[in-house]
Amino acid sequence: MKKKHIEELRKKNAFICDMDGVIYHGNKLLPGARNFIKWLQSENKHFVFLTNSSERSRLELRQKLARLGLNVDESHYYTSALATAMFLSGQKPKGSAYVIGDTGLTNALYDVGFSMNDENPDYVVIGETRTYSYEKIEKAVDLVLKGAKLIGTNPDVSGPVEKSIVPATGALVAPIERATGIKAYFIGKPNPLMMRHALKNLGCRREETAIVGDRMDTDILAGIEAEIETVLVLSGVTTVEDLQKFAYRPHYILADVGEIPPKTKKY
Repeated sequence: MKKKHIEELRKKNAFICDMDGVIYHGNKLLPGARNFIKWLQSENKHFVFLTNSSERSRLELRQKLARLGLNVDESHYYTSALATAMFLSGQKPKGSAYVIGDTGLTNALYDVGFSMNDENPDYVVIGETRTYSYEKIEKAVDLVLKGAKLIGTNPDVSGPVEKSIVPATGALVAPIERATGIKAYFIGKPNPLMMRHALKNLGCRREETAIVGDRMDTDILAGIEAEIETVLVLSGVTTVEDLQKFAYRPHYILADVGEIPPKTKKY
């Protein structure tokens, strides 16, 4: 039965793939990732790397994979920063934001015509960053209390790195939510906006698509709510023991993405 299921998965025409915990941890390529990507390319599959991380631009993500020995065109990446910028430009064209985040987020906002504003912004936007500080939290709290809308690029509270996990946007937003009593609106997975953007990017129907991820609360939930087949890989933050905490199940549970291509052929 398992073999039949895997064969059905391999017949899918399109794949939406997370990156952290699926393709790499930090600067380490995960087992099977190279063969999986080569398989996608050689079989002419439609695929997009859909990441909740907002730190890096498409160019930076392409360059990161290139450093790990893989050549994947920029058109195959879509981030929560890009989705956030698209959402905000639709809500308030040419608006302004106070941003706690890295260049992937600020550049995405600049590209849709937003300006940076630390006095009276329309939005306070939070994404992953290593320059988080008490002073920035204090400023964000003040601006939200004065009427700026609070936006998080994604709800993840942690993300995997090579030897551990680190706080992600959900954790960074929490002090601002607690201090203001105002809940952030999160754009990234499992928000259906991200899935619609991914399918549009692929140009494929949900019936011919599968989503591959390492998180039950974002990747797998996003796929279930979008009625897309889900593949949980155990190479990231979720363990088999964690599955009992959730009321839903993925369609496939694999050790890593290396189980998706046929074992009889190396790419």
